[in-house]
Amino acid sequence: MIRKIAMSVMAVSMLAPAAMAQVDFDGNAGGSAGISKQVSGDIPLPAGADKGVFSWLFGKTEPKGPAEWTIMVFGNGKNDLEPFLMKDMNEMEKIGSTDKVNIVVEAGRIDGYDTSDGDWKGVRRYRMTKDADVNKVGSKVLADLGNVDMGNYQSVIDFVNWAKQAYPAKKYMLILWNHGAGWTKDGQPIITKGISYDEQSGNHINTPQMGLIMKSIGKLDVIGTDACLMQMAEVDYEFKDNVDYIVASEETEPGDGYTYDLFLGPVVKNPTMTPQQVGAAAVNGYADHYDSINQGFTQSLVKASAVGQLAPLTDAFGAAVMAAGEKALAKSSRDAAINFAMDENRDLYDFTRRVVEGSQNADVKAKGQALMNYITGTLVLTNRTRPSQGGYWSEPKDYKLAKGIAAYFPNSSLGDGYADLAWAKASQWDEFVQWINQP
Repeated sequence: MIRKIAMSVMAVSMLAPAAMAQVDFDGNAGGSAGISKQVSGDIPLPAGADKGVFSWLFGKTEPKGPAEWTIMVFGNGKNDLEPFLMKDMNEMEKIGSTDKVNIVVEAGRIDGYDTSDGDWKGVRRYRMTKDADVNKVGSKVLADLGNVDMGNYQSVIDFVNWAKQAYPAKKYMLILWNHGAGWTKDGQPIITKGISYDEQSGNHINTPQMGLIMKSIGKLDVIGTDACLMQMAEVDYEFKDNVDYIVASEETEPGDGYTYDLFLGPVVKNPTMTPQQVGAAAVNGYADHYDSINQGFTQSLVKASAVGQLAPLTDAFGAAVMAAGEKALAKSSRDAAINFAMDENRDLYDFTRRVVEGSQNADVKAKGQALMNYITGTLVLTNRTRPSQGGYWSEPKDYKLAKGIAAYFPNSSLGDGYADLAWAKASQWDEFVQWINQP
């Protein structure tokens, strides 16, 4: 196709060389293989020539339709994860963008962690194109933004708005790539902990700000957090109204995070995948890799429209437990439920199961079973786990007990700021966990 277009340009240029201001054959221009052009003046055509053959010179061809998917990765490597960002970008290039699937990245780097690939610094934007070099990013730099603060939630908004305009698609996925902490007070000055820690600025995106991002960028089909500890009721409630599916991990992720070629390969091969299928592909690409190296993990796909019903179901369960006066059972179940690297993050299903199995109250059993059925039957669509053999963060754990969504179970106060979360405003969860902690 390119060769045929080039022959047409040569024919026209011989007819009217002075009229051709610029014809630039850049396979990356406009976000897909094609031609960017600037033409000035009237170009005379041969007598009887079909103007339609040359109409692209006049800007009168029908515009190319949108891609099936634009997958946007906000890659904050401005911290100790920088080497893994470069590795992940090369994994993306194993697959590369096509006319049906755009893989678009905003990547940030700072001094001190990685010197590969020319040791460039700052923040750049790319559309990832396929190449075989796994040590160097070969994709064209579309923009060099300088030292953008990737811990500022407005930076995510700016990136998504740019990507949607530059690479329109029928469906969109956003991946937030960095460290994550779900929700935890953790003794830090900014207690609404979240994601995307920028060591250069000292900022990060806190949990309520994730809700502001979602309100500002318009509807997404899938959001993924390639980060630790993010599949929590407290986080998902910020996302739920502006996306269809949520991919995240209850537990920490290894530094390597997603294995992007395993995730993106099936999507590029079958670009008409539904949002649920793409979300499942992200879960399965991650899980297949860590299964292959026998490393424990959690990763799940949540249906965002089902997150809202989680609040009344947990409220009903908590109210039944409190009415039955089964505080000791609730406390022992909390302490026994599978937890994650942040000790106060515990699997919601496993906690509920332990209460139901130990309760002597029919209403507690009924309300708890309804909550459990909802988690595994409606809310969590794909859940992949592998038991951990133990490591830096914890002793061995049976992650098969984790059913795809965690919640915050402090053993003391909730901490300042928890009441600011959408989850806390919509549910009675904070009252329930405080009741459990009372003497």
